[in-house]
Amino acid sequence: MSGGVGGVPLFQTFKRLLTVPNDNPELTLAQFKAFSRQVPLLYLILLTNMLSLAGTHQTSAPFWLVKVVPAVFAVLFVTRGIGWIRESRKAVDAAYAYRRLVATNRLVLPISLLSVAWSIALIPYGNDYQKAHVAFFMSITVIGVIFCLMHLRSAALMVTFLVILPFSIIMGLSGEPTLIATAVNMFLVSLAMVAIMLRHYADFTKLNEQRLTLLDQQTALKEKNREMQLLSDENLRLANLDSLTRIANRRSFFSNLASAFEHAQAEKTRLAIGVVDLDGFKPVNDLYGHSAGDKVLVEVADRLSAFDNAGCSIFRLGGDEFALLIDADGTDEKALVDLGQQVCASISQPIMIGNSVVHVTGSMGIAVYPDVGTNGQDLYEHADYALYNAKRENRASVVVFNARQAKALFRLRQVEEVLFAADLDRELSLAYQPIVDAVSGRTVGFEALARWTSPVLGPVSPAEFIPVAEQHGRINLITRLLLTRALKDAASWSGEPYLSFNLSPHDLAVEENVLRIIAAVNASGLAPGRINFEITETAIMHDFDQAIHSIELLRALGCQVSLDDFGTGYSSLNHVHKLPLSRIKIDRCFVDHIDERAASYKIVKSVLALCSEMGLMAIAEGVEREEEVRILRALGVDAMQGYYFSAPLPGDLVAARLKAESAVAVKAKDRMKSE
Repeated sequence: MSGGVGGVPLFQTFKRLLTVPNDNPELTLAQFKAFSRQVPLLYLILLTNMLSLAGTHQTSAPFWLVKVVPAVFAVLFVTRGIGWIRESRKAVDAAYAYRRLVATNRLVLPISLLSVAWSIALIPYGNDYQKAHVAFFMSITVIGVIFCLMHLRSAALMVTFLVILPFSIIMGLSGEPTLIATAVNMFLVSLAMVAIMLRHYADFTKLNEQRLTLLDQQTALKEKNREMQLLSDENLRLANLDSLTRIANRRSFFSNLASAFEHAQAEKTRLAIGVVDLDGFKPVNDLYGHSAGDKVLVEVADRLSAFDNAGCSIFRLGGDEFALLIDADGTDEKALVDLGQQVCASISQPIMIGNSVVHVTGSMGIAVYPDVGTNGQDLYEHADYALYNAKRENRASVVVFNARQAKALFRLRQVEEVLFAADLDRELSLAYQPIVDAVSGRTVGFEALARWTSPVLGPVSPAEFIPVAEQHGRINLITRLLLTRALKDAASWSGEPYLSFNLSPHDLAVEENVLRIIAAVNASGLAPGRINFEITETAIMHDFDQAIHSIELLRALGCQVSLDDFGTGYSSLNHVHKLPLSRIKIDRCFVDHIDERAASYKIVKSVLALCSEMGLMAIAEGVEREEEVRILRALGVDAMQGYYFSAPLPGDLVAARLKAESAVAVKAKDRMKSE
């Protein structure tokens, strides 16, 4: 046989149509699910029609034909129907579904043949009405069966060809016009039903494929969404993680702080914040490089992570600052201080950097809700202020925010608010403290000291407003205003004493600021040699390389540069040797009661030896007692300043002091001539 469809042999085409496909597990399951719900209806149709036909032939056909055979079929149909009802309620896999469909497909052949044989066997025993009933029985049965089997194409086709064709042929050969017409009608209607069934099966298959495609798309979309969610979660995790130390970062801290504060408010529990800052970290960067500084930060983070537990979380806020978020419910202040001391003790342990050992310490400020703070940000600011006090008063210590600090912080915020609104040109002024020669007692210079008299707050100490101005970016403006005035005043002084003027770290941090200072000096007409700029160790250590460059610019102009408060900061002798300085000022903490404190005596003596070696002038500040003057002179200090000699003077009294000294000098000179 060479014919076929689409190049496929005809035999194979028929075989494919009459067998259950097994190439699509999902289609097999769908067929089984739909088929299992309709098979009980199929057996109900067969049973009803068979009993009806047997009933009309009760008196004319043999007993076995109208009693025994229908009874056997009835048992078979009822049993199979109940079985399929149970099947429809079971969860099955594709392999089981395929086996059940194949079994049904095989059972169709004997049932169809037996049904046709039984109905044909009844024809000789009936009259014209009964024969018509047989034809009606076959027509209704075939149509019902095709509808019920439309999800199992192979079974529906077998019923059509095994029932309709033989029965139509027998009815057509009966010679009776009614039966012949019924046979032709049944045959044509059956073909139409087959066409409808095939179209329905194709639509069913296509719909199932579309459903599977949609499921695949939905599965792919879910997988993509899951991957995107995982990526989003990972991005969120990284966004809340410090890239260097791999602990939670500043963003994570404030997010967790907001949640923890809301919980503490709602549950009326205690919440504490600890802010930790490293002492001595900047010199590590300068001496060993930033890679060494990074290693120190990583090591400190590792040590702090030992405190990261259910009641305490660790964060890096940035730079060398860390934070602890502490569940303080049931914890008193002493326990929090003990925790802080443990943290600081952990930080203070030696750290190996290559073959070198470095030491850093940590200071910590703590604030506790509900003792202080109305929100998370407020609580953090209180802890930060406590840290500021810890670093200022006693480094490597723990300070808990208290009522005294609350008062100081309130004052600080007052100063901030008023300073921003102040008319600095009108409200700022200068006082000048004399610097005297240690041997002759003659005034050799004046240190310009900033004064602020606010219409709102009254006189405000430089110790209060200068740090605020530095923090909020107003210090450069203050420097320019006061330097211009000081230069103008100094230009009018007789005897040419020098002007000593303090510069902020911010004045040295950017070359543009230094150039503005140089421009002010040039515009003043005052000889640069009569100007001494005082720079603190903090300013130098803030950015050592930039500090050297700034000092070199000032020295190139001809100005003098002194290192103020020497011995209180972090600078090493190595740094001092590298700086183009002209003077060193010994801090008042070493001068105070030097006659009673052996350690201070030795320190000052060492500083004076350093100055002698480097060719630098040494100036002692904060001198207030005659015993201090005597010892400093004996040690060889070049100059001194302090209340022993004079309090800071208003500008108009500077001229009077110089005039008085000049008069005394003239009298002394005249006396020497007369002698």
